[in-house]
Amino acid sequence: MKLPIHAVLTIALLSAHGGLLAAERAIDPSKSSISAVFTQMGVPVEAPFTRFTGRVDHDPAKPAEACALLEIDTASFDIGDDDYNAEVRKPEWFDTARYPKASFVANGLKPTAGGSYEAVGKLSLKGRVAELKAPVAIKAEAGGSRYSGVVVMSRKAFGVGDPAWQDTVEDPVKIKFQIFVPAAR
Repeated sequence: MKLPIHAVLTIALLSAHGGLLAAERAIDPSKSSISAVFTQMGVPVEAPFTRFTGRVDHDPAKPAEACALLEIDTASFDIGDDDYNAEVRKPEWFDTARYPKASFVANGLKPTAGGSYEAVGKLSLKGRVAELKAPVAIKAEAGGSRYSGVVVMSRKAFGVGDPAWQDTVEDPVKIKFQIFVPAAR
């Protein structure tokens, strides 16, 4: 049986950090957001992914041991128009029938200037996997912590986009995230 790449990455993450699973906490999607910002015909467009899950294991005293898993339902990308939403689910774009999930698995946080961090991990999208470095700001809030940032990626590197739209939709895409993780109980 061939496992999807996000399942393999999840198993690897859990195996590598087996001793830390007790501290792992699920994200709260109702207080979190993940969106893509792309430029179409010279105009920036921001659209959210409305369904995603994830887990974070982070001890502020040990940032190098942090780990995270985010899984995004690619069919939940909502441009705000039913016709466009149907278009981006097609094989030329997200191919949601074959690849219903995208995932990001990060191991460790590296401190950067200004009290922020960099999470280095593997992004799996549309059957392709690539390393991605995501800047992360962490803010303590009532009841938990918020992890936020913006990372730029190439949609073409993941085979996302109909060739007929190459002159209409620019390649770089910004992924904006605000992930809320409730405090451990």
